[in-house]
Amino acid sequence: MNTDTIVECMRLSFDNTPFPAVVQKLGQAGVHAYTADLIALRNTYYDATAESFDEAMPLTDAPAIAATFDEKAVAQTIKAIQRGDIGYAEFLRRIMKAGCASYRVYFGGRKAVYFGRDGDCYSEPFPQPKH
Repeated sequence: MNTDTIVECMRLSFDNTPFPAVVQKLGQAGVHAYTADLIALRNTYYDATAESFDEAMPLTDAPAIAATFDEKAVAQTIKAIQRGDIGYAEFLRRIMKAGCASYRVYFGGRKAVYFGRDGDCYSEPFPQPKH
């Protein structure tokens, strides 16, 4: 994996680069999946072998993660960032307030799965490319 590109992608995410562009760049860096741990504020990236790379999230003013997972609020927040109504930092704050403790992005499966503290989850397919 190209860890320099991964570090750049974290910066790009917080600079509100659209998710599809970040995923494409991460894929080119050899990433096959990653986990965003919103409790520890860290991302762990995985390649096709056993290699991983861990990086802190530079999220400021992180809220407490709600005890109850609100699937509807998570889905609404995903739609808001896809429309460009909010940036990545605000996206993270909102899903944390909705009880999301982590999420995992699967490049091959073209989806992200959002998890609450007790294992509740919501799966969102990657947005379809605009033609």
